[in-house]
Amino acid sequence: DLTGEQALDHVREVFAECDIAEFVVDDHSGAVAGEAGGITQHIGAYQVATEVNGEDRRITFIDTPGHEAFTAMRARGAKSTDIAILVVAANDGVMPQTIEALNHAKAADVPIVVAVNKIDVEGADPTKVRGQLTEFGLVAEEYGGDTMFVDISAKQGLNIESLLEAVVLTADASLDLRANPEQDAQGIAIESHLDKGRGAVATVLVQRGTLRVGDTMVVGDAYGRVRAMLDDKGENVEEAGPSTPVLVLGLTNVPGAGDNFLVVDEDRTARQIAEKRAARERNVRFARKGVRFSLENLDEALKAGLVQELNLIIKGDASGSVEALEASLLQLDVGDEVDIRVLHRGVGAVTESDINLATGSDAIVIGFNVRAAGRAAQMAEREGVDVRYYSVIYQAIEEIEAALKGMLKPEYEEVELGTAEIREIFRSSKLGNIAGVLVRSGEVKRNTKARLLRDGKVIAENLNISGLRRFKDDVTEIREGFEGGINLGNFNDIKIDDVIATYEMREKPRG
Repeated sequence: DLTGEQALDHVREVFAECDIAEFVVDDHSGAVAGEAGGITQHIGAYQVATEVNGEDRRITFIDTPGHEAFTAMRARGAKSTDIAILVVAANDGVMPQTIEALNHAKAADVPIVVAVNKIDVEGADPTKVRGQLTEFGLVAEEYGGDTMFVDISAKQGLNIESLLEAVVLTADASLDLRANPEQDAQGIAIESHLDKGRGAVATVLVQRGTLRVGDTMVVGDAYGRVRAMLDDKGENVEEAGPSTPVLVLGLTNVPGAGDNFLVVDEDRTARQIAEKRAARERNVRFARKGVRFSLENLDEALKAGLVQELNLIIKGDASGSVEALEASLLQLDVGDEVDIRVLHRGVGAVTESDINLATGSDAIVIGFNVRAAGRAAQMAEREGVDVRYYSVIYQAIEEIEAALKGMLKPEYEEVELGTAEIREIFRSSKLGNIAGVLVRSGEVKRNTKARLLRDGKVIAENLNISGLRRFKDDVTEIREGFEGGINLGNFNDIKIDDVIATYEMREKPRG
């Protein structure tokens, strides 16, 4: 609800606290972005204009709630960001959250422009920031590197034009940003929500082609005809070209952030594509657990050519131990077929942010004397992320090295399921001997392993429970205290009072 200079002041204050740029204010572009009641809260992206070398250039800023959403979108395969702006306070220098934000941007493999903010504050030292970031691979151009640093004051509005120019120059130097505006529109959904008056609405970023009112589009598993489009100022527009963000009305349901969209000729085609996408998403959810790389299946992934580098996220109880572990892992000599890349390292418990980063980068998380906090453990299990816990540094190094050399195999342990005492023996011409049993403990399941005990001694090993019956019915299990019939396949050497012990092999957690 703020207007004019009040809105600009508010945005500058918000911008001053950011780690990855979420707001840029340009007093001359007519773009006013604000969090309190502003349109960016609803559309999720906006454009600003700047003049570079006498040419009018437009920059689209994606307004996400921090780097976690940035990573979550990448996890869905949405390459939406071309350049990341890392904002560092000149008076504070590089903080842990700055490093975390930097690692997320690096994992996305996008060029980075550094905005050194708060240069008007007492104690500001932009040179110190440049020195600190050199340790993390961001070397300023004035030091012979290729990263542009711009000293700004978001609150005073100093050098904002220079920052916009730096973004444009970095794009020209590092990226080939060309798109055909004549083709049917394609792009991604940045965010979406259910509006009380408008129904399902989605903010989409057109990446190629031109989106027009009346087009039939598919966004993830949603589809519909574009009834109306709003720009970042809330005004109706008839068409949106490449790199233009618009709010789209007319979808059947709410798509997910990061879903791809495309324009098709007919409503029927759109519905078919949406249904296929929904079915595929369901299948992915069912199959997700275990799909991602773990140390056990790394060898197979290497041989199949699915991975050329092992991405790691290291969390520990102290900065020294984390650095020591990282240094030791990076020194491993595992040949030319694979590289080790540490995406993020930090002190403290394994968090949801770490799992998010691992999800988007197929990384393995190593916890050294720390565990997963809050819902991070459930999230890791749901997403199929391999999280390893160690208390001895050499064990971590040995397991990573063994995995890279294809030596690490899953360890299994035997888990007893139940025991059954043979009370009767029934002869069958077709099935052989069938044991009439009483289950003494646990439960007996079909298709599990079994061994036969006679007077406490093992008579036969590696048997299979091939048939299980209760009265005349085939069953999958018989619980403690119930009677039933067991067929051990081709094995017929059974006697009354023998004990059938069933077990299964379960993978043993390491660390």
